[in-house]
Amino acid sequence: MSLTAKTEPHTTAHRRIDWVDQVKGFTIFLVVYGHNFPFCEKYIYSFHMPLFIMAAGFFHGKTSAWVQTKKRFKALILPYFLWSLFLFAVWFFVTRHYGDSATLGLSPTKNFIGVVTAQGDRAYMDWGIPMWFLPMLFVTSVVMSWVLAFKNTVGQIVSISVLVILGFIYAHLSSVRLPWSADIALVALFFYALGFYCFRWLAALSKNLTFVVLIVCALLHTLLYGLNLKIDMYRAIYGNPALFVLAGVTGSLMVLCFFKLFPVFKFLGFIGQFSLTILALQLLAMTAIKFVLMLGLGQTDFNFSETERFAYAIVQIAMMVPVFLLINRYLPVLNGGPKKI
Repeated sequence: MSLTAKTEPHTTAHRRIDWVDQVKGFTIFLVVYGHNFPFCEKYIYSFHMPLFIMAAGFFHGKTSAWVQTKKRFKALILPYFLWSLFLFAVWFFVTRHYGDSATLGLSPTKNFIGVVTAQGDRAYMDWGIPMWFLPMLFVTSVVMSWVLAFKNTVGQIVSISVLVILGFIYAHLSSVRLPWSADIALVALFFYALGFYCFRWLAALSKNLTFVVLIVCALLHTLLYGLNLKIDMYRAIYGNPALFVLAGVTGSLMVLCFFKLFPVFKFLGFIGQFSLTILALQLLAMTAIKFVLMLGLGQTDFNFSETERFAYAIVQIAMMVPVFLLINRYLPVLNGGPKKI
């Protein structure tokens, strides 16, 4: 999920763009915070996955489909399986014996199958549901690579439109999620392609126009998101497709324009480089926090206050900083490749 590029996107040579890394850092914070069940959960879910997908599409390469597929396999699928096998082992030997997992009687066989399929809710992915995102993003990027085999832009847009509509139709007709969330990947293709086609326009916007887009999108998103259901892309819950798309786009552009105007949040840029590692370890970090609270303070009620949910999201990420540094030095494959810190 590396978001690296030259000022000119869609190239194979890359350098980091600060404000894009800060968007990634902010988005992965929203992922962690959203998994702590905050009061603003519906608001966060209305745009945080579309934003992540859109930003991932910014620098999709224009090399051949096979080259892009191999590149994305190394950056997404290889770390997915390495992390997932590790998380499954921790779950199998330790965490399934405690908390909610201990009372559900979950099948180790089904959870191992979940490592392969990357779908199936807690019955199959109790070891790490957030990991579903990596195979889904891989499928989305592969589909985009083959769409770009059409040299005609109109043909590309028509192909994308048909595939996105098929994704929505499948979600409406079936509750069965496909392996690697292939059905969800078709819907995600809309945001991925939007990022691919619109980055040059967004990067070239003047400060004044960026500010106007920020204000307009913030107002529209505030009006739109409350009209729909709570979005859950993992379960293909979109509510009204038009409202989902509009809220996803306006919310994403709101955040992108904000960080383009104010690229001063350096720590967000730092953690943005390690979003894959945070995605993998966030739930273990929360488990460690609960363990410390239980042993140190005797706390057994983990129905946290809103302030605690926000604070613990920060603590979860801070706990992972030493892990980032060790992985970047010794096992960069776990984060999709080495980063220049």
